[in-house]
Amino acid sequence: MTQEHLHATPAATAAPPPRSAPACGSCAPAHDHPHGHEGDDHDHDHDHGALPGWPRIAAALVLATGAEVAHWLQQDTAGLALAVAAIALSGLGVYRAGLKDLFRLRLGINALMAVAVTGAVLIGQWPEAAMVMALYVAAERIEHGAMDRARNAIRGLLDLAPQTADVVQADGSTQRMAAAEVPLGATVRIAPGAHVPLDGSVLRGTSAVNQAPITGESQLADKEPGDPLYAGSVNQHGELFMEVTAAPASSLLARIVHAVEQAQASRAPTQRFVDRFAAVYTPLVFLAALLLGTLAPWLLDWTWQQSTYQALALLVIACPCALVISTPVTVVSALTAAARRGILIKGGSALETARGLRAIALDKTGTLTTGSPTLVHWQPLGGAPADAAAAAAWQIASRSDHPVSRAIAAGLPAGTPGAAGEIRALPGRGVEADLGGRRWVLGNLRLVRELGLADEALVQTLAEHERQGRTVTLLASDGAVHALFAVADPLRAHAADAVAQLKTIGVQPVVLSGDNPATVAAVAAEAGIEDARGGLLPEDKLEAMAELQSRIGPTAMTGDGINDAPALARADVGFAMGGAHSTGMAMETADVVLMNDDLRRIPDTVVLARRAHRVLWQNILLALGVKAVFFLLAVMGQATMWMAVVADMGVSLAVVANGLRLRRGAGTPPAREGDR
Repeated sequence: MTQEHLHATPAATAAPPPRSAPACGSCAPAHDHPHGHEGDDHDHDHDHGALPGWPRIAAALVLATGAEVAHWLQQDTAGLALAVAAIALSGLGVYRAGLKDLFRLRLGINALMAVAVTGAVLIGQWPEAAMVMALYVAAERIEHGAMDRARNAIRGLLDLAPQTADVVQADGSTQRMAAAEVPLGATVRIAPGAHVPLDGSVLRGTSAVNQAPITGESQLADKEPGDPLYAGSVNQHGELFMEVTAAPASSLLARIVHAVEQAQASRAPTQRFVDRFAAVYTPLVFLAALLLGTLAPWLLDWTWQQSTYQALALLVIACPCALVISTPVTVVSALTAAARRGILIKGGSALETARGLRAIALDKTGTLTTGSPTLVHWQPLGGAPADAAAAAAWQIASRSDHPVSRAIAAGLPAGTPGAAGEIRALPGRGVEADLGGRRWVLGNLRLVRELGLADEALVQTLAEHERQGRTVTLLASDGAVHALFAVADPLRAHAADAVAQLKTIGVQPVVLSGDNPATVAAVAAEAGIEDARGGLLPEDKLEAMAELQSRIGPTAMTGDGINDAPALARADVGFAMGGAHSTGMAMETADVVLMNDDLRRIPDTVVLARRAHRVLWQNILLALGVKAVFFLLAVMGQATMWMAVVADMGVSLAVVANGLRLRRGAGTPPAREGDR
């Protein structure tokens, strides 16, 4: 599999060290990033370095509970001491960060907490201030850990590759070395049952390898000399010796991780909308709290202490933490689930666009088909002995470099090498050779016609094969045609299943190919696709793509070659095959790379995108709904600050948990009307 061009980032930067991302990356208003530097984590409102560890948080919760009990028992001095101790243990870092944000006019959660705690202290609610701070810090610590798991889940793949390798020395012995120190070109021994430590190619040995964690393949991959091996895959049976072809930071595994990390920094349209909404929402709620605190004594006949308290409670619930965290955790979880299935989605924007696809155009060669010609049928003609015809054809075909000849030789029983004399190419027609003192030709219908050997029955037989998308080669000698060989590029094993799944979820498949129309029509019919267009140049594919987008709606393109790159770029979503026949340009241009060439991953991507969209809006509505309820409670004078903290952080954890559900997989369930 040629994955060198998975993305444009140099290999030296392919696997940066993990970042500790903030739990709620956007409680800081979006205007903190005036130039749209997406993914910049260093300037967010949550200063998690200020959060204490769990022992201090637990002690603070105990002290805050003691302060509440002392207040209930009217032991004000003891309650005050316990409250001060609880705030000192849990909240000094948050309080300092909040004051700093206030001076910078950043109305994030730390600033709101600082105002709420200060206000509670000023109106004599010391126990309440202590409980609010302790609960907030505890919830933040939980949320931080949950978000870290969401962001860094894909990086766990790197642990699949062992840190050491058994390197073969000049005397034939092996020496265990750190994988990072193994030079390129070194020979590494991989024992049965061992993990492959580095990327390389097989030098000696045969075995079956489980590379599902890297490519998403559901079946074991047979390996023999010359085949690629990927770090993190598992050797099943035989001993393998491989040549190292890439450093750890340049391995396919590391590049997959880096591609997902880059995708995480690409925000979906809904995520950008929520960020902009939060930038307006937070100051408005701050103003609402100010108005409630100053006007309620006049309009609602509240006491100043009561109005101040309700305003502070409103501030606590005001931060859009749960609202804004709902989008990145959902997108990251979806990207992780896709990557674990061998689907690399290059960002939240591509993920969100995929949910609206109504049509998908597929190239034929290397996409719907394997891209490797195979002998699918052969038969002797004119009463020629089958064994003699097969032996002669193998002798000639095995000496030719033409893909059709190689397919014929691979599909016939191997004969004695070198039995044929000089092989002469007949450009555009076939080859000829001397074999056993006789002149033999292996070529197309044009060559046979030149020899005067093409009768009507033969022409009709060839036409029938061509209608099935096959390339026919004829073996002739001594004025007679002795055998017919039909070669075809076979349909991928799961192509028909993928097409059926696309139709089930309401996506119309179309074939756009440069191959001859008859062959394209035959392959499309076998896959179950009605709309098949052949003989298209790259510019013709662009025109067809524009027509589909205008007539049907958002349209994807799937391809593997340089000639597919323009259509991939024009498509609403471009899918590139990531296998051995794919070009780097196709994978660079596409929005999604199918690592295992399994077309069923295309409907999987659409269904995952639709699931992610549903989960994202579930989270947004849940976050806004809870805030609306507490706003009404505050206006009615029924809100309490500790209830506000519990509700705000509770819904934050709820949206994180809901978003993490997407990590369970990206399979294709039955379509529902609501998905369309």
